Amino acid sequence: MADQTVQLTDSAANKSTALPVVTGSLGDPALDIAKLNKETGYFTFDPGFVSTASTRSAITFIDGDKGVLLYRGYPIEQLAKQSSFLEVAYLLINGELPTAAQFGAFDDEVTHHTMMHESLRHFLNGFRYDAHPMAMLCGSVATLSAFYHDTLDIADPEQRRLAALRLIAKMPTLAAAAYRFSIDWPVRYPRNNLEYVTRFLHMMFEVPSEPLQLSPVAAKALDLLFILHADHEQNASTSTVRLVGSTGANPYACVAAGIAALWGPAHGGANEAVLKMLGEIGTADNVSKAVEKAKDKNSGFRLMGFGHRVYKNFDPRATIIREMCHKVLADLGVNDPLLDVAMKLEEVALKDPYFVERKLYPNVDFYSGIIYKALKIPTEMFTVMFAIARTAGWVAHWLEQHNDKDTKIGRPRQIYTGATNRDYVPLDKR
Repeated sequence: MADQTVQLTDSAANKSTALPVVTGSLGDPALDIAKLNKETGYFTFDPGFVSTASTRSAITFIDGDKGVLLYRGYPIEQLAKQSSFLEVAYLLINGELPTAAQFGAFDDEVTHHTMMHESLRHFLNGFRYDAHPMAMLCGSVATLSAFYHDTLDIADPEQRRLAALRLIAKMPTLAAAAYRFSIDWPVRYPRNNLEYVTRFLHMMFEVPSEPLQLSPVAAKALDLLFILHADHEQNASTSTVRLVGSTGANPYACVAAGIAALWGPAHGGANEAVLKMLGEIGTADNVSKAVEKAKDKNSGFRLMGFGHRVYKNFDPRATIIREMCHKVLADLGVNDPLLDVAMKLEEVALKDPYFVERKLYPNVDFYSGIIYKALKIPTEMFTVMFAIARTAGWVAHWLEQHNDKDTKIGRPRQIYTGATNRDYVPLDKR
């Protein structure tokens, strides 16, 4: 829509301003308000930036009304069925699916950056014995900048690429080390003869006294979850990475900031909240009562893992992972009362008119929490798992940002509501 504008009229001043229309390849158009204050004296007010496009991006597209999620134009359904997490990471970073040779080279590079410096392993010992794994992950990722200070020139494309590779490679190593420290197990080094997800599971659960018997379904389920969580447009943690990145901060600091944002229960902690809710319900016999309680707005009780802020119809990721969730439970034969609660809750909610009419279907957080629980991944590690997957999206956005000549330091405005001008009163007069 070249040269299209929308007229903004200030009725009080009897003045109109033409706002240019900005369009992308998909999605709703936006109004360019960059010169709005200069021309009108007004700023815009948009709490949570829910109606504001902060950047142009070619990485991920979401249509919440239609339940569409595209990575670089590829439907998530196709990638989930045919691809792998590491191939998806390549796609997000480079914009195209790799050839066999390109993927082999990428896989080899990632594999040979999985080790963490031995001093960093000792650094983990400085945490309290009961430190939360997310606290350890956030701190250790930020610390990577101290180990790679000689390759932090963000003006150098090769150094940027190398940092992205290191983050994707080392995140599982750091995550597994944080978990094992939290249960007082010795850290396991990465086995580079294994592929990405299997290698991570070995670092998590293998003990020196016996080999790990790993279910292929478990590895496939985790790889699928990593694909589904790899990116999700300008969400809170990705926007945080880009905001910190706009200052010129090093990539490890930027991703550590993303991890901190992801930690919030309204963001990456949602699947942890699902398990806590299931624990509150207690048994499958209590599900019907809990559903009725959730319908009562005055009860204060919410069913976690249902509906989605972005997807107004259905979450396409939940549709994909639901089938895998049932496969995992069947394959592992897990006997866990909380999983019985989850399956009963899913059954009731999918049939109850209250939820169906409001399109409050189970979302990806509901099913991911169940899968993690079935894989014996502890609840406090759920958000860490999310961080491993989302690292692919974070570094893709960070790289894209530094290739965009229009990138400026982020500086949101505010509506000031504090005291107006006051005179200082000396301490002895107060």
